[in-house]
Amino acid sequence: MDFHYLEHLRATSPTLRLLTADNAPLIISFLHRVFIEPNRSSVPGRELETLLGDYLYRLHDLLAEERFPRTPREYLEAWASGESGFLRKYYPEGQDEPEYDLTPATARAIEWLQSLEQRRFVGTESRLLTIFELLRDIVGRTEQDPEIRIRELEKRKAAIEQEIEQIREQGIAPYDPTRVKERFFQAEDTARRLLADFRQVEYNFRALDRQTRERIATSSKRKGALLDEIFHDRDAIRDTDQGRSFKAFWELLMAPDRQEELEELLERLYNIPEIREMDPDQLLARIRYLLLDAGEKVYRTANLLVEQLRKYLDDRAYLENRRIMELIRQIEKRAMKVKKVPPPGRQFTFMDALSPRIDLPMSRSLFVIPKNPVIKEQTLEIGDEEIAVDALYEQVYVDETELAQRIRTALQDANQVSLGQLVHLFPVEKGVAEIVAYLNLAEKDDRAMVSDEASEEITIQTMDGRQKQVRVPQVIFVR
Repeated sequence: MDFHYLEHLRATSPTLRLLTADNAPLIISFLHRVFIEPNRSSVPGRELETLLGDYLYRLHDLLAEERFPRTPREYLEAWASGESGFLRKYYPEGQDEPEYDLTPATARAIEWLQSLEQRRFVGTESRLLTIFELLRDIVGRTEQDPEIRIRELEKRKAAIEQEIEQIREQGIAPYDPTRVKERFFQAEDTARRLLADFRQVEYNFRALDRQTRERIATSSKRKGALLDEIFHDRDAIRDTDQGRSFKAFWELLMAPDRQEELEELLERLYNIPEIREMDPDQLLARIRYLLLDAGEKVYRTANLLVEQLRKYLDDRAYLENRRIMELIRQIEKRAMKVKKVPPPGRQFTFMDALSPRIDLPMSRSLFVIPKNPVIKEQTLEIGDEEIAVDALYEQVYVDETELAQRIRTALQDANQVSLGQLVHLFPVEKGVAEIVAYLNLAEKDDRAMVSDEASEEITIQTMDGRQKQVRVPQVIFVR
């Protein structure tokens, strides 16, 4: 935090640029109203322009003066420009209308301003307990001595047993209203910061994609060397602390048992009288869907890198094919020139072969002693044997239209449903082939999510009535 660093930060940081902007109250209050309060990750351009027009109209009536003379579109274009960097303007795939979302710098500025607000009370006990829990978890999970680890677990076991006996003898001593509110506020703050952190994670993946495009456009390396360098950088990002943390977070969020536990905890939380009296917003109630949406945006941004690599390979293949065609045309032109003036010698050129000969020693098979076939001479006669052809009529046909109808029926009562839940609602009737058909439908559906990391076991009944356990990638169908 020296003088030169702070000078550079003031000149380049979008966060400080927003806080010191002339219209900072207008920008921050409007963006907080549109993005932070309803927990929206992105807003279409036309809707955002309409909302800003209404907001400016109310401010003009409230202030009784024209302090903001520009049009809503001009303000949005200025806030999304490279000089400001308060908003990110982009076009979703397959759409011609732009969308806007907050940049990480803007989210950090709003979060810092929110931390300056005077709260009803500052919870200290819950934060101290959180520190104890984190320290206990770090020390316990890094302990290498089994005996020490076992002693710690025995202490926790004894404390739990003592608490059980105390409840049996004296009853339950629940939290007082102050402790309930304190922990609820801390959970809300943690959830908001987690959602804000996703903007930074998505920004980091976009920066990697932008660097890849710039490297492809300016690099003079061969295709193999450039691809090796790009994939190494992508693996390095995935292996960073942030990459590993996001991977662990996504696996934890996608686990069906964790989702059920989260739904149950939230339902019980909002039924607590102290929580109902506060009339809180629905941030925690919708946290699972908000996290799924934010995580899906991060995955879509990461997939842009893969799509860019595919386009790069296609472009390079096109350029190489065009170069080959140019060489062929040059050869044809030279042949036309010497057509009527052939070389005097009989052998004026030669070729080793029309194609390279590839010899792979390790692919040769072992020596096998040849066997002389013995052919018996016999007269073939027309037989009258009857052959059972029932197996030809016992083929299994899986109707994907019927399976798609099952998915739509299950999504009528839920926003999303996993393959395991779907099979529980509609038992498998045609064995593994039906599971494969479900996977094929998920691959074709843009809204379905197939996890490359997590998996689940599904119990199915085969055609002959036996029970089988099938492990498949975790599949989530979304409405």
